[in-house]
Amino acid sequence: MDWQTWGLAAVGGLMIGAAAAALLALTGKTAGISGILDGVVRGEKFEFTWKLAFVLGLTAGGIGLVFVLPENMAGQGLRSLPVMALAGLLVGFGTRMGGGCTSGHGVCGIGRLNVRSIVGTITFIAVGAITVVFARMIGGA
Repeated sequence: MDWQTWGLAAVGGLMIGAAAAALLALTGKTAGISGILDGVVRGEKFEFTWKLAFVLGLTAGGIGLVFVLPENMAGQGLRSLPVMALAGLLVGFGTRMGGGCTSGHGVCGIGRLNVRSIVGTITFIAVGAITVVFARMIGGA
């Protein structure tokens, strides 16, 4: 394995962990994107500004990556709009059922050794892996 394979991922992971730890240490808030996005959508009082900045920062980072490293963003392209909409609804439903998302549970919860987050993250990963296997079996991915 070379630097491109594991090094950049490790640096990115360290940056995400440091940012999540800083948010928790400085504000007492967890960097779970589903809860943050929910606060923006609901226009949550006293929390809206920083949550909107968080969401805009994530969006700007993704858009910026397309221009800085376009080769890393190459792939099969977008699926059909109905499939994307269904996938988004299923992710949103699962996030609500699981009481949070992979960033909240996987990054922040595991970092705090929260048992519920550890179990949730194991479940997310296992179901995701099973979904990929079935999608490939039926020719969808």
